[in-house]
Amino acid sequence: MSLFNRRSLLLTPLAACVLATACGFQPVYAPGGTGEALHGKVAVTEPNSVESYLLVQNLEQRLGRDASAQKLYDLDVTVATATQSAAITTTNETNRYTIEGRAEFSLRSAETGRILVSGNVHDFVGYSAAGSTVSTLADERDATERLMIILSDQIVNRLYAAPGLTQ
Repeated sequence: MSLFNRRSLLLTPLAACVLATACGFQPVYAPGGTGEALHGKVAVTEPNSVESYLLVQNLEQRLGRDASAQKLYDLDVTVATATQSAAITTTNETNRYTIEGRAEFSLRSAETGRILVSGNVHDFVGYSAAGSTVSTLADERDATERLMIILSDQIVNRLYAAPGLTQ
């Protein structure tokens, strides 16, 4: 390996760190970061369906349950899902489904009621319907749980990336 290649290998990570710092990059879980600013301080809306229950459960796992004395934010979340056939056999039997999910969210200040961050996220998952009725129902339930984890992760990532939420 030439001397030039050795130097470039050493300088590349250093250059990446300098560029990340110069653009205002701050680690989410660093002291004073967004992760610390939100953890345990967000009250998520009460669920009204199985899907919203799973979504809220995952959001609370990622953001921490709010302690009423520390509550600074309210997170309103609405979730909708639609199931569609994805694979149909020549005998007109469906053996694969997809579940499409969309969640709209808005993070409000508990003190002022002003919306700080809002948006929507969407994704899909698939499951097999080739087995018995019981296995198909179990696969559907598992797919719904996976979809709500994906949507909650996307919401949390958007919240963490939002400017101005640091302490």
